[in-house]
Amino acid sequence: MRLGFQHSYSGLPDRFYVRVNPTPVPNPRLVVFNARLACELGLDPSLIEPQAAAALSGNELPEDAKPIAMAYAGHQFGSFVPRLGDGRAILLGELPDRDGVLRDVQLKGAGLTPFSRNGDGRAVLGPMLREYLISEAMQALGIATTRSLAVVTTGEQVYRESALPGAVLTRVARSHVRVGTFQYFAARGDQEAVGELLSYVIARHFPEVRDAPVPALAVLREVARRQVALVADWMLVGFIHGVMNTDNMAVSGETIDYGPCAFMDEYDPNTVFSSIDYNGRYAYANQAAIAQWNLARFAETLLPFINPEASRAVELATGILEPFLAQFEERFLEGLRRKIGLATALEGDPELLKRLLALMQQSHADFTLTFRRLTEVEDTADERPLRELFAEAAPALDGWLKDWRARLSRDPQPREERIMRMRAANPAFIPRNHRVQAALNAAEGGDYGPLGTLLGILQRPFAEQPQHAAYALPAQPAERVLRTFCGT
Repeated sequence: MRLGFQHSYSGLPDRFYVRVNPTPVPNPRLVVFNARLACELGLDPSLIEPQAAAALSGNELPEDAKPIAMAYAGHQFGSFVPRLGDGRAILLGELPDRDGVLRDVQLKGAGLTPFSRNGDGRAVLGPMLREYLISEAMQALGIATTRSLAVVTTGEQVYRESALPGAVLTRVARSHVRVGTFQYFAARGDQEAVGELLSYVIARHFPEVRDAPVPALAVLREVARRQVALVADWMLVGFIHGVMNTDNMAVSGETIDYGPCAFMDEYDPNTVFSSIDYNGRYAYANQAAIAQWNLARFAETLLPFINPEASRAVELATGILEPFLAQFEERFLEGLRRKIGLATALEGDPELLKRLLALMQQSHADFTLTFRRLTEVEDTADERPLRELFAEAAPALDGWLKDWRARLSRDPQPREERIMRMRAANPAFIPRNHRVQAALNAAEGGDYGPLGTLLGILQRPFAEQPQHAAYALPAQPAERVLRTFCGT
């Protein structure tokens, strides 16, 4: 089988990667396949799916695959690790999608590589299904993300805290070049490699900056712009990445690595789910500042290419990074305005929104339901569902609703258009932690029905879907999932 792979990354010098074949597995079985994504990649699902178990487990690779493990470094929870790399992931090559954009096709959990360190190179079923489920939900929410083509079980047990079924995920990305990829070579003083990587990234992701006065500075500006948009989009749906290490920041601007991520139920800006984030470094409210910190590490690798004089290079890079938080706040505020039905910007809007968020925190109101039910207030004038979320703050809510309506009266949007735009900004369905965990538990027991149902619901997050109304509700106390795990 030939898929039409191209190999731009493996055309780089050998020190960028290691050539390595996947480790065969005893009994591969396809359990989830993304036919829609296959079509986007120019693949015929009717031809690919019957061969997917063998090909996407690594047992019988396509003839035109050239498997490699990519080298990279990274700051993990603020501490620099000079050599990480693909310890359990193998890049098969790149496929042009129907828009002509190259997309990496990578097997995650495909076996040992020279970067595995003390790991086993394998992945377990639950986390791989989790990445499939949430990455495809993010795509449906309109958030830049890596994608998932398939999950194949391997027929073997993988040992973590206990023996768990093994699996391989096929991940599709605009590329797997990370901030940590640049750090890998910069830490070694290999400026030639940094320059080659920079040229590669410009050609693949930012061809428009090729003729810029300082291409490296233009790349930094564009990567920062994409991170502003990405982190704001995360936070507007209550998403917490959970492990924003520099090796998990893709220069393409896509969400990558869905290990301990989660969606917030009750609004609290200090929310943390990751079991390894002991100090809340990657809490919901910290994500923009961490993105800026990561970009500063990226900028450090580019300084020699920004200006030969170090102080001038720092000055120019700082000029890009210093406005990052203000740019994020502007983007986030714009998104919040959409969520409460505003098409214009007035001076008092930030205070109005700040009051709402404070009320939500005080009342332990569900983030997603609050904005969805506010949409219903505008649509039906029925305040009762919204008030259920603010039972302990009724007087304060009265005052806020009065001021909100007064603000709406100063917004020129027709009411029908406002309702339509609010529905498009406020999902009814997100991958709630308890629903995700229930689906994964069932799948690990051999029942993929709940996973399929949840996937179907999350493909239409803004639609009402009354037959699935229970999936829009937060967990009951006994159902709450308070910790998420990397799976490594």
